[in-house]
Amino acid sequence: MATPAVKLYGWAISPVVSRALLALEEVGIDYELVPMNRQAGDQHRPEHLARNPFGKVPVLEDGDLTLFESRAIARHVLRKHKPELLGSGSLEQAAMVDVWLEVEAHQLSPAAIAIVVECIFASFLGRERNQAAVDENVEKLKKVLEVYEARLSQSRYLAGDFLSLADLSHFTIMHYFMDTEYATLVGALPHVSAWWQGLAARPAAKKVAEFMSVGAAEASKKQE
Repeated sequence: MATPAVKLYGWAISPVVSRALLALEEVGIDYELVPMNRQAGDQHRPEHLARNPFGKVPVLEDGDLTLFESRAIARHVLRKHKPELLGSGSLEQAAMVDVWLEVEAHQLSPAAIAIVVECIFASFLGRERNQAAVDENVEKLKKVLEVYEARLSQSRYLAGDFLSLADLSHFTIMHYFMDTEYATLVGALPHVSAWWQGLAARPAAKKVAEFMSVGAAEASKKQE
């Protein structure tokens, strides 16, 4: 069997790697996930630095094209295979996708990541949970989600009445967030809750979620 022309490098439990995986699953193309070992420092080896000089994951190889940064990878995959998920129908739709991708990156994700790191991954990092950091970011996330509730009361999805990368880009960090005790923040907002449930029910999201098991991460860590 021929080797897929598309390769994604990284560890799938990472929400940024799984963001790229989600885009690949949404478009349904063949790809190879090339596993890497974070604890062994694979990301700092010369062969990986040749792909991404910043020593980060994910990295996508699509034929002769090499890309890094998860949102850029997702945009490329969708632009090539499913441009409607970038709002290609009109300049206005594309602009709204860009707006809400920026909101996800700069408003929601920083607070959600901080909560997830402390509540789920602190033990993997060999330290105690910083509850003060959790409390601070819970308050930030509450305010952000109130904005989302207002937006989603006006349209089915963030960029309008069409699914887009602006929605999908939230899935991976929110998947972890919903495994914390603070998932009630989402449950308390009916429009946000319905939006989240719709994202999580997508076949591509369900498949990517299988890669994101914290139990699998723990087993992997024990082997390393």
